[in-house]
Amino acid sequence: MLQNEMLRTLFGPKRDEVTEEWRKLHNEELNDLYCSPKLVGVMNSRRMQWAGHVTRVENGRGKYSVLVGRPDGNKQLGRPRCRREDNIK
Repeated sequence: MLQNEMLRTLFGPKRDEVTEEWRKLHNEELNDLYCSPKLVGVMNSRRMQWAGHVTRVENGRGKYSVLVGRPDGNKQLGRPRCRREDNIK
């Protein structure tokens, strides 16, 4: 799970008391070290709060247009072709 990987990165490895070798923290140890609501749930709730904020903003503002609008203009897919003029410089 992404949450546990992020917590392992934050807390780092642990030295085993018996074998004195470095090892990854187990999920239970991570939960003991970080007693907080699930990170994914917190992230999702904050996204929903942000979306609610953006829907209350005026239509002409930038945040609203990013959420509901489409960008102006067309962009071709893929890598741009290499032109001779670019190589001459």
